[in-house]
Amino acid sequence: MDQLDFITHEELVVFFRRKKTEISCIRELHVFLMQLRDHDLVPEDLYKEVIKRKSKKTIQDGVYKILDRVEKNGGVYVKEFWKCVSEDHIQQEYHVFRTLLRNLQDDSFKKHVKLPDAEKPLRNKDGEKEAQMKGTRKRKRGDEEIKEEEPGPSSGSSQKKAAKEPTFWEECVLSEDQWFTPHEFERFSGKGNSKNWKHSIRYRNTPLQNLLNEGHLQCPRTYRRYDQKKTRLASSCVAESSSPLSNVKIEEEDIKQEEEEEEEEDIKQEEEEEDDSKPVDLSKFQNFALPVCCGSASGTLYKSRFAGPSSKSIRTEEHWFSPEEFVKQEITLTEGHWKKDILCHGKTLNYLVKEKILYIHSLLCYCRLCCPENQQDHDNDDVCYICNTWGNLVCCDGCPRAFHRDCHLPTLQEDETEDTWRCTFCVQKKTNQGLRIKMNLTEALQSPVSGNCRRCEYMLLRLYKEDTRRVFTDDPTTTVEKYSSMNPKPMWLNRMKTKLQNKEYKTMAEFVNDIILIFNNCKIFNKARGKFVANEFGKMGARLFNMFEEDLHTVFNFQ
Repeated sequence: MDQLDFITHEELVVFFRRKKTEISCIRELHVFLMQLRDHDLVPEDLYKEVIKRKSKKTIQDGVYKILDRVEKNGGVYVKEFWKCVSEDHIQQEYHVFRTLLRNLQDDSFKKHVKLPDAEKPLRNKDGEKEAQMKGTRKRKRGDEEIKEEEPGPSSGSSQKKAAKEPTFWEECVLSEDQWFTPHEFERFSGKGNSKNWKHSIRYRNTPLQNLLNEGHLQCPRTYRRYDQKKTRLASSCVAESSSPLSNVKIEEEDIKQEEEEEEEEDIKQEEEEEDDSKPVDLSKFQNFALPVCCGSASGTLYKSRFAGPSSKSIRTEEHWFSPEEFVKQEITLTEGHWKKDILCHGKTLNYLVKEKILYIHSLLCYCRLCCPENQQDHDNDDVCYICNTWGNLVCCDGCPRAFHRDCHLPTLQEDETEDTWRCTFCVQKKTNQGLRIKMNLTEALQSPVSGNCRRCEYMLLRLYKEDTRRVFTDDPTTTVEKYSSMNPKPMWLNRMKTKLQNKEYKTMAEFVNDIILIFNNCKIFNKARGKFVANEFGKMGARLFNMFEEDLHTVFNFQ
């Protein structure tokens, strides 16, 4: 059953009422309004009226009007609202609904629906309540009832009660069953001299200043009282954030200077960046993987993994890096910044973010990229290195590669990967480091396969990897018409894999001759059809054969 089925309609309506203003303030409302229309939560005429509005204020008023209509229709409509905003495309587009739905799922919403006890006056209203009681007291003078007057400022009364000065900060941090102001919480935690609670107090290792900058915490408006000499006496918060973290209040003037400094840094950074006003062909950024570089360091950025500066989304030959880590690979940059120093097709990542080619997730996002169950899961590829598909993968402990058990050579058994495991690519690389064979190519081809099995597996894996179209992988006689008549001795990679595992090869020459046979058959077939020069498969065969020749010299590392 859905978690919403366990919440009463009354609770859903009250929580919805508390969050209407917050929901109406979301940006880019078009998708959200279409979703409500699709679920019959907003009539067509009201939908068209709101989307035609131009100013931000009138649009928010229109959205609030729609939400108000949903609330008035009752709990069934409100429940349908929460269900429609829980769909994946809405969750991806609007982080506010991810937070609100999470509140409904973990029962934290109940603190929003519980009404305050009316019999207990608020602490900061004590003085006001006492004054109201005094103002309404009556005493008898003869036969008349006269309302007792309070002494004025010029009455000279020595018994005038001093007004209670409001505090700058309310107690908003709960720790060990005690409430603290931010400054008190700093002292309680042992950082009483820090004097910078916006950076020292953290949520999920994120400073409150960052949450403020992203809009999860909003500054309360403050009114200040001054004496005749314009000396500031006190501050009283009169509004608070409607964010899920609204119990943390931040004074507006305390961050004003920091906001100005950050703005100056942003302006300086934009001046240092390349001119992004020139026309750019955005089609080159549409691929799921983008080439990136930072000085001499190069890699590939995968959009599906990118969530911000800390997400491991850049793949090099040996490692996965986050943008912040990738910048550090260029040792000449002492103070590199990922937004301006990592380039893709000559453009900064800051440009890609502004153009919505890349999306930075919210600091409060709980997706698998932002909150992985195991951080090491992002150190390896998400798909098989050989066939480039998903599934049950075995991850190498020496490199980022991952494999299906049947795609790897040798084929992996269950008990082989229980402890630390390294793939054939890592084993071959380690074997070749500093080792040179005292023989020439002719002698190497005459050597037995039994002593070079790992080299054969490595070369076959390389061919499997490069054969992305699976032209040479499967039996061509079953897929290509008239292939057998043109090539009486067909050969393909899967057959070579079987022969190698069954130990049918005796010498390296036999193994190498089968690889040569595969590409010679490809050449003969395409030439007989008059398409060898233009055919992409013929060109692929020539390229793979050249790669094989290079690999043959690499794996033996001749002197």
